[in-house]
Amino acid sequence: MRKENCFFLGTVVAKYSFKGEVLIKLDTDEPQQYLSLTSFLLEQKTGLVPYFTTAVKLHKTQLLRVSIEEINTEQQANELIGKSVYLPLDQLPSLNDDQFYFHEIIGFEIVDATLGSVGTIINVNDANSQVLLEVDHMNKKILIPLVDELIHKIDKEKKQLHLSIPDGLLNLDS
Repeated sequence: MRKENCFFLGTVVAKYSFKGEVLIKLDTDEPQQYLSLTSFLLEQKTGLVPYFTTAVKLHKTQLLRVSIEEINTEQQANELIGKSVYLPLDQLPSLNDDQFYFHEIIGFEIVDATLGSVGTIINVNDANSQVLLEVDHMNKKILIPLVDELIHKIDKEKKQLHLSIPDGLLNLDS
């Protein structure tokens, strides 16, 4: 399976026991949704490789404790630490109409409450604590903070995200 057909679920952060169990730190607000996880894809040098689980338990708040078929030793578990975990996009939990996943809004038009159409979302940068929309505005990339208070509505049918962009943000030189 290709990475662009998948979503990032989390990262293997540690081994749990001498029997090959690992802890996966999840990138989700609802880790309990993944307690029935039967398989996942792990990013290796050769691409995404499928792994099958034999047991999955919640560990603390954002961690899954996972037993994996054919991973039975500490050494085998150590080789998985630091690897990214993915699932196919069709396994994403469905959202309400006023919610969205970051990958869904790439290509959406940004519509400001005052200025109207501002540009098109080309990327969502969530590498830092502040999520930023990368927007093509008149052939120039601008960054707009993605903050709940700025969002008026999302129109998935028209592929539009309606915002109130802070004054002066579009006039800043990048």
